[in-house]
Amino acid sequence: MMDDRSKSLLKTLIEHYIADGQPVGSRALSKFSGLDLSAATIRNVMADLEEMGFIFSPHTSAGRIPTPKGYRLFVDTMLSVKPIEQMVADEAQDAIHADAPQRVVAAAAQVLSNLSSFAGVVLTPRRSELFRQVEFLRLSEKRILLILVTPDGDVQNRIILTDRDYKPSELVEAANYLNAQFAGLSFYAVQERLRQELRGLKADIAALMEAAVKAGTETSNADAGVVISGERRLLMGDLSSDMDKLKRLFGIFEERTSLLQLLDVSSRADGVQIFIGGESDLVPMEDMTVITAPYNVDGKIVGTLGVIGPTRMAYERVIPIVDVTAKLLSSALSSDVVRK
Repeated sequence: MMDDRSKSLLKTLIEHYIADGQPVGSRALSKFSGLDLSAATIRNVMADLEEMGFIFSPHTSAGRIPTPKGYRLFVDTMLSVKPIEQMVADEAQDAIHADAPQRVVAAAAQVLSNLSSFAGVVLTPRRSELFRQVEFLRLSEKRILLILVTPDGDVQNRIILTDRDYKPSELVEAANYLNAQFAGLSFYAVQERLRQELRGLKADIAALMEAAVKAGTETSNADAGVVISGERRLLMGDLSSDMDKLKRLFGIFEERTSLLQLLDVSSRADGVQIFIGGESDLVPMEDMTVITAPYNVDGKIVGTLGVIGPTRMAYERVIPIVDVTAKLLSSALSSDVVRK
Protein backbone atom coordinates (compact mmCIF):
# COMPACT_ATOMS: atom_id res chain seq x y z
CA MET A 1 0.00 0.00 0.00
CA MET A 2 1.20 3.51 -0.78
CA ASP A 3 0.19 6.58 1.23
CA ASP A 4 -0.96 9.85 -0.34
CA ARG A 5 2.40 11.49 0.20
CA SER A 6 4.22 8.77 -1.70
CA LYS A 7 1.65 8.88 -4.51
CA SER A 8 2.01 12.65 -4.80
CA LEU A 9 5.81 12.47 -4.97
CA LEU A 10 5.70 9.64 -7.52
CA LYS A 11 3.23 11.59 -9.67
CA THR A 12 5.44 14.69 -9.49
CA LEU A 13 8.55 12.68 -10.34
CA ILE A 14 6.95 11.05 -13.40
CA GLU A 15 5.42 14.29 -14.69
CA HIS A 16 8.74 16.12 -14.26
CA TYR A 17 10.68 13.31 -15.95
CA ILE A 18 8.25 13.21 -18.90
CA ALA A 19 8.60 16.97 -19.33
CA ASP A 20 12.36 17.26 -18.78
CA GLY A 21 13.86 13.87 -19.65
CA GLN A 22 16.40 14.04 -16.83
CA PRO A 23 16.55 11.91 -13.65
CA VAL A 24 14.67 13.67 -10.86
CA GLY A 25 16.37 14.32 -7.55
CA SER A 26 15.02 15.18 -4.11
CA ARG A 27 15.66 18.91 -4.57
CA ALA A 28 13.50 19.03 -7.71
CA LEU A 29 10.78 17.02 -5.98
CA SER A 30 10.82 19.43 -3.04
CA LYS A 31 10.45 22.37 -5.43
CA PHE A 32 7.71 20.99 -7.70
CA SER A 33 5.63 18.76 -5.42
CA GLY A 34 4.15 21.58 -3.33
CA LEU A 35 4.59 19.43 -0.20
CA ASP A 36 6.24 20.84 2.90
CA LEU A 37 8.73 18.03 3.39
CA SER A 38 12.38 17.96 4.38
CA ALA A 39 14.99 16.73 1.93
CA ALA A 40 15.64 13.76 4.23
CA THR A 41 11.95 12.78 4.19
CA ILE A 42 11.81 13.00 0.40
CA ARG A 43 14.93 10.84 0.11
CA ASN A 44 13.35 8.24 2.40
CA VAL A 45 10.14 8.21 0.33
CA MET A 46 12.17 7.84 -2.88
CA ALA A 47 14.08 4.95 -1.34
CA ASP A 48 10.76 3.28 -0.46
CA LEU A 49 9.41 3.85 -3.99
CA GLU A 50 12.57 2.35 -5.45
CA GLU A 51 12.29 -0.66 -3.17
CA MET A 52 8.68 -1.17 -4.33
CA GLY A 53 9.86 -1.12 -7.95
CA PHE A 54 8.22 2.12 -9.11
CA ILE A 55 11.42 4.08 -9.77
CA PHE A 56 15.12 3.37 -10.20
CA SER A 57 18.41 5.22 -10.35
CA PRO A 58 20.17 5.02 -13.74
CA HIS A 59 23.94 4.67 -13.62
CA THR A 60 25.37 6.57 -10.65
CA SER A 61 22.91 9.47 -10.87
CA ALA A 62 21.38 10.71 -7.65
CA GLY A 63 18.10 11.22 -9.47
CA ARG A 64 15.43 8.62 -10.22
CA ILE A 65 13.34 7.75 -13.27
CA PRO A 66 10.11 5.69 -13.55
CA THR A 67 10.04 1.95 -14.18
CA PRO A 68 7.35 0.30 -16.33
CA LYS A 69 5.57 -0.51 -13.06
CA GLY A 70 5.70 3.16 -12.11
CA TYR A 71 4.32 4.26 -15.48
CA ARG A 72 1.50 1.72 -15.16
CA LEU A 73 0.44 3.04 -11.75
CA PHE A 74 0.67 6.58 -13.12
CA VAL A 75 -1.54 6.03 -16.18
CA ASP A 76 -4.05 3.87 -14.29
CA THR A 77 -4.56 5.98 -11.16
CA MET A 78 -2.89 9.40 -11.40
CA LEU A 79 -3.34 10.63 -14.95
CA SER A 80 -5.66 13.49 -15.80
CA VAL A 81 -6.37 13.27 -19.53
CA LYS A 82 -6.70 16.64 -21.21
CA PRO A 83 -9.50 17.26 -23.73
CA ILE A 84 -8.09 17.52 -27.23
CA GLU A 85 -7.66 21.09 -28.43
CA GLN A 86 -10.27 22.21 -30.93
CA MET A 87 -7.64 23.21 -33.48
CA VAL A 88 -6.08 19.74 -33.25
CA ALA A 89 -9.48 18.05 -33.55
CA ASP A 90 -10.29 20.17 -36.60
CA GLU A 91 -6.98 19.24 -38.22
CA ALA A 92 -7.69 15.56 -37.69
CA GLN A 93 -11.24 15.87 -39.04
CA ASP A 94 -10.06 17.70 -42.16
CA ALA A 95 -7.55 14.93 -42.90
CA ILE A 96 -9.83 11.95 -42.20
CA HIS A 97 -12.86 12.28 -44.42
CA ALA A 98 -14.95 9.75 -46.34
CA ASP A 99 -12.88 8.36 -49.21
CA ALA A 100 -11.63 5.01 -50.49
CA PRO A 101 -10.90 2.83 -47.42
CA GLN A 102 -7.18 2.52 -48.22
CA ARG A 103 -6.77 6.30 -48.37
CA VAL A 104 -8.80 6.85 -45.21
CA VAL A 105 -6.68 4.33 -43.28
CA ALA A 106 -3.44 5.89 -44.57
CA ALA A 107 -4.72 9.35 -43.60
CA ALA A 108 -5.52 8.12 -40.08
CA ALA A 109 -2.00 6.71 -39.64
CA GLN A 110 -0.51 10.01 -40.78
CA VAL A 111 -2.76 12.04 -38.47
CA LEU A 112 -1.72 9.90 -35.50
CA SER A 113 1.94 10.49 -36.32
CA ASN A 114 1.61 14.21 -37.03
CA LEU A 115 -0.37 15.00 -33.90
CA SER A 116 1.59 12.79 -31.48
CA SER A 117 5.07 13.31 -33.02
CA PHE A 118 5.56 9.54 -32.80
CA ALA A 119 4.72 6.66 -35.15
CA GLY A 120 1.09 6.09 -36.11
CA VAL A 121 -0.16 2.58 -36.88
CA VAL A 122 -3.46 1.25 -38.19
CA LEU A 123 -4.50 -2.39 -38.46
CA THR A 124 -6.41 -2.40 -41.74
CA PRO A 125 -10.00 -3.66 -41.80
CA ARG A 126 -10.42 -7.37 -42.27
CA ARG A 127 -12.58 -8.56 -45.13
CA SER A 128 -15.07 -9.98 -42.64
CA GLU A 129 -14.93 -11.58 -39.22
CA LEU A 130 -18.53 -12.76 -39.55
CA PHE A 131 -19.86 -15.79 -41.35
CA ARG A 132 -23.30 -16.50 -42.73
CA GLN A 133 -22.69 -20.14 -43.54
CA VAL A 134 -19.97 -22.78 -43.34
CA GLU A 135 -19.56 -26.03 -45.21
CA PHE A 136 -17.07 -28.88 -44.92
CA LEU A 137 -15.84 -30.77 -47.98
CA ARG A 138 -13.68 -33.89 -47.64
CA LEU A 139 -10.62 -33.59 -49.88
CA SER A 140 -8.79 -36.74 -48.80
CA GLU A 141 -8.10 -38.67 -45.64
CA LYS A 142 -7.51 -36.16 -42.79
CA ARG A 143 -7.81 -33.16 -45.15
CA ILE A 144 -11.00 -31.08 -45.18
CA LEU A 145 -11.86 -27.91 -47.07
CA LEU A 146 -13.61 -25.32 -44.89
CA ILE A 147 -15.84 -23.05 -47.00
CA LEU A 148 -16.87 -19.77 -45.36
CA VAL A 149 -19.59 -17.54 -46.74
CA THR A 150 -19.66 -14.02 -45.25
CA PRO A 151 -22.83 -11.92 -44.82
CA ASP A 152 -22.00 -9.95 -47.98
CA GLY A 153 -21.59 -13.13 -50.06
CA ASP A 154 -17.79 -13.29 -50.06
CA VAL A 155 -16.51 -16.89 -50.14
CA GLN A 156 -13.30 -17.86 -48.35
CA ASN A 157 -11.66 -21.29 -48.29
CA ARG A 158 -9.33 -22.86 -45.77
CA ILE A 159 -7.82 -26.35 -45.59
CA ILE A 160 -8.05 -28.12 -42.23
CA LEU A 161 -5.75 -31.02 -41.30
CA THR A 162 -7.52 -33.38 -38.90
CA ASP A 163 -6.43 -36.20 -36.60
CA ARG A 164 -8.72 -38.73 -38.28
CA ASP A 165 -10.85 -39.25 -41.36
CA TYR A 166 -14.40 -37.87 -41.04
CA LYS A 167 -17.48 -39.37 -42.64
CA PRO A 168 -19.61 -37.10 -44.86
CA SER A 169 -22.46 -37.40 -42.34
CA GLU A 170 -20.20 -36.09 -39.56
CA LEU A 171 -19.13 -33.13 -41.70
CA VAL A 172 -22.76 -32.29 -42.38
CA GLU A 173 -23.60 -32.61 -38.67
CA ALA A 174 -20.79 -30.22 -37.66
CA ALA A 175 -21.68 -27.68 -40.37
CA ASN A 176 -25.37 -27.77 -39.46
CA TYR A 177 -24.57 -27.16 -35.80
CA LEU A 178 -22.31 -24.19 -36.56
CA ASN A 179 -24.80 -22.67 -38.97
CA ALA A 180 -27.78 -23.14 -36.66
CA GLN A 181 -26.10 -21.90 -33.49
CA PHE A 182 -23.57 -19.29 -34.61
CA ALA A 183 -24.37 -17.86 -38.07
CA GLY A 184 -23.94 -14.09 -38.07
CA LEU A 185 -21.30 -14.10 -35.32
CA SER A 186 -17.56 -13.54 -35.53
CA PHE A 187 -15.26 -16.50 -35.06
CA TYR A 188 -13.93 -14.86 -31.90
CA ALA A 189 -17.45 -14.87 -30.45
CA VAL A 190 -17.94 -18.47 -31.59
CA GLN A 191 -14.68 -19.43 -29.92
CA GLU A 192 -15.86 -18.06 -26.57
CA ARG A 193 -19.28 -19.72 -26.75
CA LEU A 194 -17.93 -23.05 -27.92
CA ARG A 195 -15.85 -23.35 -24.76
CA GLN A 196 -19.09 -23.50 -22.82
CA GLU A 197 -20.94 -25.83 -25.20
CA LEU A 198 -18.38 -28.36 -26.42
CA ARG A 199 -18.78 -30.54 -23.35
CA GLY A 200 -22.21 -31.58 -24.60
CA LEU A 201 -21.00 -32.61 -28.04
CA LYS A 202 -19.33 -35.78 -29.22
CA ALA A 203 -15.55 -35.47 -28.88
CA ASP A 204 -14.81 -36.00 -32.58
CA ILE A 205 -17.34 -33.40 -33.73
CA ALA A 206 -16.13 -30.97 -31.06
CA ALA A 207 -12.55 -31.35 -32.30
CA LEU A 208 -13.62 -30.67 -35.90
CA MET A 209 -15.51 -27.52 -34.91
CA GLU A 210 -12.60 -26.25 -32.83
CA ALA A 211 -10.35 -26.70 -35.89
CA ALA A 212 -12.88 -24.86 -38.07
CA VAL A 213 -13.10 -21.91 -35.67
CA LYS A 214 -9.32 -21.70 -35.48
CA ALA A 215 -9.06 -21.77 -39.27
CA GLY A 216 -11.76 -19.11 -39.59
CA THR A 217 -9.96 -16.84 -37.15
CA GLU A 218 -6.70 -17.32 -39.04
CA THR A 219 -8.50 -16.46 -42.28
CA SER A 220 -9.62 -13.14 -40.80
CA ASN A 221 -6.14 -12.39 -39.50
CA ALA A 222 -4.50 -13.29 -42.81
CA ASP A 223 -6.38 -10.47 -44.49
CA ALA A 224 -5.16 -7.90 -41.96
CA GLY A 225 -2.23 -5.63 -42.61
CA VAL A 226 -0.55 -2.76 -40.82
CA VAL A 227 -0.18 0.76 -42.15
CA ILE A 228 2.62 2.69 -40.41
CA SER A 229 3.39 6.38 -40.66
CA GLY A 230 6.16 8.43 -39.08
CA GLU A 231 8.65 5.73 -38.03
CA ARG A 232 11.49 8.19 -38.59
CA ARG A 233 10.09 10.51 -35.93
CA LEU A 234 11.35 7.98 -33.39
CA LEU A 235 14.91 8.68 -34.54
CA MET A 236 14.70 12.01 -32.74
CA GLY A 237 13.39 10.79 -29.37
CA ASP A 238 14.42 8.71 -26.38
CA LEU A 239 14.56 5.51 -28.41
CA SER A 240 17.29 6.99 -30.63
CA SER A 241 19.97 7.05 -27.91
CA ASP A 242 20.85 3.38 -28.26
CA MET A 243 21.67 1.87 -31.66
CA ASP A 244 20.71 -1.63 -30.56
CA LYS A 245 17.28 -0.36 -29.50
CA LEU A 246 16.84 1.37 -32.83
CA LYS A 247 17.70 -1.81 -34.73
CA ARG A 248 15.19 -3.77 -32.67
CA LEU A 249 12.54 -1.10 -33.13
CA PHE A 250 12.84 -0.96 -36.91
CA GLY A 251 13.02 -4.74 -36.96
CA ILE A 252 9.57 -4.70 -35.34
CA PHE A 253 8.27 -2.35 -38.02
CA GLU A 254 9.77 -4.47 -40.78
CA GLU A 255 8.69 -7.89 -39.52
CA ARG A 256 5.31 -6.67 -38.15
CA THR A 257 4.13 -9.96 -36.64
CA SER A 258 4.33 -8.68 -33.06
CA LEU A 259 2.53 -5.48 -34.09
CA LEU A 260 -0.26 -7.50 -35.69
CA GLN A 261 -0.60 -9.59 -32.55
CA LEU A 262 -0.72 -6.53 -30.28
CA LEU A 263 -3.23 -4.67 -32.43
CA ASP A 264 -5.36 -7.77 -32.82
CA VAL A 265 -5.52 -8.29 -29.05
CA SER A 266 -6.46 -4.66 -28.43
CA SER A 267 -9.27 -4.85 -31.01
CA ARG A 268 -11.15 -7.14 -28.62
CA ALA A 269 -11.24 -4.53 -25.85
CA ASP A 270 -13.35 -1.42 -25.50
CA GLY A 271 -11.82 2.03 -25.66
CA VAL A 272 -8.22 3.15 -25.36
CA GLN A 273 -5.65 0.58 -24.19
CA ILE A 274 -2.12 1.37 -23.01
CA PHE A 275 0.62 -1.26 -23.41
CA ILE A 276 3.87 -0.44 -21.63
CA GLY A 277 7.07 -2.29 -22.51
CA GLY A 278 8.64 -4.27 -19.71
CA GLU A 279 5.26 -5.20 -18.19
CA SER A 280 3.54 -6.65 -21.25
CA ASP A 281 4.84 -9.55 -23.33
CA LEU A 282 3.01 -7.99 -26.29
CA VAL A 283 5.39 -5.00 -26.34
CA PRO A 284 8.84 -6.34 -27.23
CA MET A 285 10.89 -3.38 -25.93
CA GLU A 286 11.03 -2.08 -22.37
CA ASP A 287 11.36 1.58 -23.42
CA MET A 288 8.39 1.43 -25.79
CA THR A 289 4.71 2.24 -25.21
CA VAL A 290 1.81 1.51 -27.56
CA ILE A 291 -1.52 3.32 -27.09
CA THR A 292 -4.36 1.78 -29.08
CA ALA A 293 -8.10 2.05 -29.69
CA PRO A 294 -10.43 -0.06 -31.86
CA TYR A 295 -12.39 1.47 -34.72
CA ASN A 296 -15.62 0.22 -36.23
CA VAL A 297 -17.86 0.23 -39.26
CA ASP A 298 -21.56 0.55 -38.39
CA GLY A 299 -20.84 -0.37 -34.80
CA LYS A 300 -18.82 -3.52 -35.58
CA ILE A 301 -15.13 -3.44 -34.68
CA VAL A 302 -13.05 -4.08 -37.81
CA GLY A 303 -9.56 -2.95 -36.79
CA THR A 304 -7.32 -1.06 -34.38
CA LEU A 305 -5.15 2.02 -34.56
CA GLY A 306 -2.59 3.54 -32.26
CA VAL A 307 0.60 5.41 -31.51
CA ILE A 308 4.00 3.85 -30.91
CA GLY A 309 6.50 5.86 -28.93
CA PRO A 310 8.84 5.86 -25.94
CA THR A 311 7.54 5.21 -22.43
CA ARG A 312 8.44 8.85 -21.70
CA MET A 313 5.55 10.42 -23.54
CA ALA A 314 2.84 12.95 -22.65
CA TYR A 315 0.13 10.35 -22.04
CA GLU A 316 -2.51 12.95 -21.17
CA ARG A 317 -2.09 14.45 -24.65
CA VAL A 318 -1.60 11.30 -26.75
CA ILE A 319 -4.52 9.30 -25.31
CA PRO A 320 -7.22 11.71 -26.59
CA ILE A 321 -5.47 11.92 -29.96
CA VAL A 322 -5.80 8.13 -30.34
CA ASP A 323 -9.38 8.18 -29.09
CA VAL A 324 -10.53 10.98 -31.41
CA THR A 325 -8.75 9.48 -34.44
CA ALA A 326 -10.48 6.13 -33.87
CA LYS A 327 -13.86 7.88 -33.77
CA LEU A 328 -13.11 9.88 -36.92
CA LEU A 329 -11.93 6.79 -38.81
CA SER A 330 -15.05 4.89 -37.71
CA SER A 331 -17.24 7.71 -38.97
CA ALA A 332 -15.40 8.00 -42.29
CA LEU A 333 -15.53 4.26 -43.01
CA SER A 334 -19.21 4.08 -42.08
CA SER A 335 -20.10 6.87 -44.50
CA ASP A 336 -22.36 6.17 -47.46
CA VAL A 337 -19.66 7.72 -49.67
CA VAL A 338 -17.28 4.87 -48.78
CA ARG A 339 -19.94 2.21 -49.41
CA LYS A 340 -20.47 3.47 -52.96
